[in-house]
Amino acid sequence: MTKKYLIISILLIFTCLTACGGDDNDNDSPGASQAVISLSKSSLEFTGEAGEQTITITTNHEWAATTSDSWITVSPENSTLQNTTLTVKVQKNGNYDGREGMVTIMAGAAREYIKVVQAGGDGVPDPSAITCPLEGYKLVWNDEFDSGSYPDGDLWTYQEANPGWVNNELQTYVKEKTPAGTRVADLKDGKLRIKCFKEDGKIYSARLYGNVRTGWTYGYIEAKIKLPKGKGTWPAFWMMPVKFTAWPDDGEIDIMEEVGTNPNYVSSSLHALGHYHANNTQVTKERYLAGAEEDFHVYAIEWTSQYIQTYVDGEKLLYYENDGSGKRNWPYNEPFYVILNLAWGGSWGGMNGVDEGALPCTMEVEYVRVFQKK
Repeated sequence: MTKKYLIISILLIFTCLTACGGDDNDNDSPGASQAVISLSKSSLEFTGEAGEQTITITTNHEWAATTSDSWITVSPENSTLQNTTLTVKVQKNGNYDGREGMVTIMAGAAREYIKVVQAGGDGVPDPSAITCPLEGYKLVWNDEFDSGSYPDGDLWTYQEANPGWVNNELQTYVKEKTPAGTRVADLKDGKLRIKCFKEDGKIYSARLYGNVRTGWTYGYIEAKIKLPKGKGTWPAFWMMPVKFTAWPDDGEIDIMEEVGTNPNYVSSSLHALGHYHANNTQVTKERYLAGAEEDFHVYAIEWTSQYIQTYVDGEKLLYYENDGSGKRNWPYNEPFYVILNLAWGGSWGGMNGVDEGALPCTMEVEYVRVFQKK
């Protein structure tokens, strides 16, 4: 009898375990349905201009969408509806080359993908066709200002500062726009426009830093600029060190400056502990440039480990050699970044006073290009 009951008990336990296992399998199959996604399209193609297209998402599960790149956006980003129209938008492509991205649709454990392909930007110059005026250099960074409505946040950083921050200047530098919402810099007709104006009793303008985090060490750097008019203006195209700790110890490179109180006289200057403007020892060179405030002109620098040479429309202006004495006279062996700004008044721009009747005024830039040795 004992053996018989033992066998029966074992059979009962086995039956129970089998039944329990069967319940689990039943929950996975007929009871709970798996998420399924169906897309009306699996790829989208766009021109280089900003645009949008739609696709239909059909699913039996709530879903969400993500994009691989910031130039692609979707709406809505999620839904509980079984049939949804998804709008996919792309920004204008400011690059010569086309680009690809991806939209991912997620529902439960299911995934479907939409390939997004965009052609190169219309009218954007081929980088390989942009050549340096000097032999042996290749293009490494540039902005032609022909894409979008405002400066590219991946390339440019705004300075924010109150009046008197440097050089007793009178303007307030703001990020993108004033408290009233007026833009201090924008793009129009393929040009960057840095604007200086009076609003609510204050003078506003922009100071933009290019590639501020990494900069470059040595190269040929140029910008095509039309200068503003008016007594009080102080436009500049210049460079400061990425690892800045003290001025003038760490150096300053002024590729081009002009003040409206002395119109059409453009200058290049270098500042270091061994030569700077506070004690009138700076290295500087000035020339009269007819039409500097009427037309666009190219201002450039060739910067090597041995010398610095600036240019105006291809003609040499300032030349300075590394004398080998060290940082006091040559702090120019570290990464520097480029700056574009339009100041108002100050120790130089306002040396003969200012004329607010000249406001608003604008500094226009057609391009900024950085070349380095091949």
